[in-house]
Amino acid sequence: MDKERLTAEMAFKDSSSAVIKIRQRLPDFLQSVKLKYVKLGYGYSCNFATILMFLLIVPLFISTAIQLTGLELDRVFEFWTNRPTIWFDLDDLNAATRLIGSALFVILLGLYWARRSRPVYLVDFACYKPDDERKVTREFFLKISEDTGAFEEETLHFQRRITTRSGLGDETYLPKGITSRPPNLCMEGARAEAEAVMFGALDALFEQTGVNPKEIGIVIVNCSLFNPTPSLSSMIVNHYKLRTDIKSFNLGGMGCSAGLISIDLAKDLLNANPNTYAIVVSTENITLNWYFGNDRSMLLSNCIFRMGGAAVLLSNRSRDRSRSKYELVHTVRTHKGADDKNYNCVYQREDEKGTIGVSLARELMAVAGDALKTNITTLGPLVLPIWEQLMFFVTLVRRKMLKDKVKPYIPNFKLAFEHFCIHAGGRAVLEELQKNLQLSDWHMEPSRMTLHRFGNTSSSSLWYELAYTEAKARVSRGDRVWQIAFGSGFKCNSAVWRALREIPLPSQDNRANPWVDSIHGYPVKLPANLA
Repeated sequence: MDKERLTAEMAFKDSSSAVIKIRQRLPDFLQSVKLKYVKLGYGYSCNFATILMFLLIVPLFISTAIQLTGLELDRVFEFWTNRPTIWFDLDDLNAATRLIGSALFVILLGLYWARRSRPVYLVDFACYKPDDERKVTREFFLKISEDTGAFEEETLHFQRRITTRSGLGDETYLPKGITSRPPNLCMEGARAEAEAVMFGALDALFEQTGVNPKEIGIVIVNCSLFNPTPSLSSMIVNHYKLRTDIKSFNLGGMGCSAGLISIDLAKDLLNANPNTYAIVVSTENITLNWYFGNDRSMLLSNCIFRMGGAAVLLSNRSRDRSRSKYELVHTVRTHKGADDKNYNCVYQREDEKGTIGVSLARELMAVAGDALKTNITTLGPLVLPIWEQLMFFVTLVRRKMLKDKVKPYIPNFKLAFEHFCIHAGGRAVLEELQKNLQLSDWHMEPSRMTLHRFGNTSSSSLWYELAYTEAKARVSRGDRVWQIAFGSGFKCNSAVWRALREIPLPSQDNRANPWVDSIHGYPVKLPANLA
């Protein structure tokens, strides 16, 4: 892994003294790309069906056409020079040869048809917006922490400093169990939070799409830190009385990138089950995962994580294409868990006093940069224009194999995507990603505004960002959307969508889009970074 990048910041307190602070930054992952990940990216596009198509079916089709028509090379020249001439004679061809060639062509064509990847359509999605009584300002959050009596004075000062710099606004949401006086953190409260989020998002989704819940064939739920028995997916099956042959999956402990893991799983399941609907529900549960200790590495989650969730309806039915919003183009998953530093950088454990929390290691920025570098390098060959790939690859070979001292070529990902949905994990990470990918403030606006309005809602934040983009009426037919998220493990995952139609402004009574009543006030001007 690359060494951590540190930056020094100096602030003058008065004419005779100064304060110097050292901050971590994301590694400049485009400066140190590995060839094996470039090769992996090209491997994604060379699946069995593609190879079969180009190496067997296309040549066989040409060969069969020649056999059926009796075409010869000299006749091709004759036809080119005397185009009105009719140059084929089927009577001269052996009937058995024609029959065998045709049968082989049909068999291989059928094999290709069976092994091809079926299109996956995103019919629609819905983000949960809690009731106004669940809103918390930054000051109210700090008041809650102070009133518990669980935190030392230095710890409270630390939380105030983090909250001020986090990029969160004054309209994020916390569950009732935490805002109660005193906090009521129990299994009943956690279940109530999960039901409110999941059922709220799904009710809005079914209302928006008109799909009957009994039509759903696949249910996937991801929630990292709350995994009761029966599972969250079973809660959905029970609430909506889904059919008995439903294929349900519950993903736990997979962090903020689990939403795209669920999409990738749904893609594979839809490929194996034709004519099917799948729903993906992404959420995180706050109630039972509030930290009441004084370990600073565990307090960050209290300051930035907030209540939220999203539900996505996917389909592989060809008749749903006309009403769907997007088609899934690519998914790329990266898992760095084989390395101990990556594995341990986001870790649920007990502190010195036995209080459970999620610890974020100081190496997190470096670990995230390394995972991002691998994921983006793998994704590049799938999405970048051929000229960008050529320039990037030639420069990479010169640097890695020929040891030439040339400046690295940084691919322009703005040529591959019109919209970027980057996980709103925190203000510092978003700023560093913007610098590394050379994105404009306009590209980063959905992520920053989602962090400001809703906080870090974990794996569902990507859908709040896409909802923001739609609420601004920015999505046109053919636009490409890049969703990228990272989380514990350590993992980094990407999904690429292509808009099938222009997405109109959502109506004011649209429950699926959480921005409809506030989008007119965004973007807001964020305060400058504080020293």
